[in-house]
Amino acid sequence: GRLEAVTQQMGYHPQYLDSFLKTQHYLMHMDGPLPFDCRHYIAIMAAARHHCHYLVNLHVLQFLQAGGDPQWLRGLDYIPPKLRNLNEINKILAHRPWLITKEHIEKLLKISEWSWSLAELVHAVVLLAHCHALASFVFGCGCEQDEGLGGRGSLKALSSGNQCFCEATAGNGCSQELLRINRKRSLDSCMELDSLRERMQRIHMETEGREEMRLLQQDREDGKVQGWRAAVPHLDSPTGLSPPGDPDGAVTGATNLACYMQDPDFGYQDFARRDENQTQVFRVQDYSWEDHGFSLVNRLYSDIGHLLDEKFRMVDGLQSTAMAKRQGCEPSVFKRGIWNYIHCMFGIRYDDYDYAEVNQLLERVLKVYIKTVTCYPEKTNAEMFDRFWKQFKHSEKVHVNLLILEARMQAELLYALQAITQYMI
Repeated sequence: GRLEAVTQQMGYHPQYLDSFLKTQHYLMHMDGPLPFDCRHYIAIMAAARHHCHYLVNLHVLQFLQAGGDPQWLRGLDYIPPKLRNLNEINKILAHRPWLITKEHIEKLLKISEWSWSLAELVHAVVLLAHCHALASFVFGCGCEQDEGLGGRGSLKALSSGNQCFCEATAGNGCSQELLRINRKRSLDSCMELDSLRERMQRIHMETEGREEMRLLQQDREDGKVQGWRAAVPHLDSPTGLSPPGDPDGAVTGATNLACYMQDPDFGYQDFARRDENQTQVFRVQDYSWEDHGFSLVNRLYSDIGHLLDEKFRMVDGLQSTAMAKRQGCEPSVFKRGIWNYIHCMFGIRYDDYDYAEVNQLLERVLKVYIKTVTCYPEKTNAEMFDRFWKQFKHSEKVHVNLLILEARMQAELLYALQAITQYMI
């Protein structure tokens, strides 16, 4: 049930939560171009770009539940070349999506033993954008360091004690079917964990070489078989989710996820400081989600366009009266200011918008927070969160993080889908 912390935060807006869970379920568990284990491994690759242990650990467990090869969890050197080739656009989409070109797309789709189909690539791109944006939400709302990981005390859970979040919102827009699905997933995760450990241990014993077997013998001093750790080095605690500074002495922290990344120093750079040779400003009037992206993604990956469009519209329809009132403007004006500011950081511009409004609507401390959560979420800390949010309800803090999630995801999709369109022409 590791998604529980996310659903608790999103649950302040039950209608949005319903839309999010439908999209997440469709992406990960329903019929689609990609095998189920590959979907979760792509999610691991995406979350690792932002050092998001929360999402990596969640998808490692689901990857194994889907029958994934534990050897893949050793890192990119142990996965099929076809999947490894996705690393380049994963890196670019996560940090500088304006660098995506039709040449990147062509390289993945070219005729070879490891080529992608258009449908597979669209599925993969949506997964990457989804997980990059969700990592921003995870850090922005403190889920990366929730109570289960001994972290940020300033962020309070929606419900107290052991009450399930879905029970707290059962009468407030969260459907009974979603309640059943979430409870079943949490129960299944708990019941299957022991069998997963046994499976990992058995596979390890069958495949490890002599040197690693010798090291394994040294780890058996306490009489316990812990060979499965060699295959999944970041799953060290009894629950498979170890906090930083694990008493076992296992390596924890950002270095744990290095095996899922290449070029780890590649990160966000201000679009405004780009070189003259780089991509020009992306104008929504020339390529928009409504007029171009929606139809392309829906044609190549059936129905996902409708789910994504519903989610974009849902976050736009959420109420933010108190925030807007404090800024002295209409809610729609305040939300558009945040949305356009996020898109502007990725080089996306709206010809019909006066960007001077951004500085008038958004205080500097809010702009710093939004930019950090959007562009390098792993740098978000409790002090940044507390400095701005004292004046607002927790639900409104979550609302801003939902705007960041959706605006960032749409920005990544626009660049990727435009590159695919250019390739297809």
